[in-house]
Amino acid sequence: MAAVCDVCGKGPGFGMSVSHSHRRTHRRWNPNIQTVRAAIQGTRRRMNVCTSCLKAGKVARA
Repeated sequence: MAAVCDVCGKGPGFGMSVSHSHRRTHRRWNPNIQTVRAAIQGTRRRMNVCTSCLKAGKVARA
C-alpha cells in the first residue's frame, strides 16, 4: 500500500538517519494512513486517508 492520502495527497517525507558517529543513512517518515470506508456522493468507497484529514472532518465515514 502506498503511503499517500487520497484526500490531501500527503506522502512520505525523506531524510537521513544520523547515528552517534554521524554516519548517515536514508530513511523515510510515513504519514499515518488509515483505510476507511467513506461516503462519496452517496456511495461507500474504501479510501486511504491520513489521520489529520480524519480529525479535521474532511471525510464522512460510512
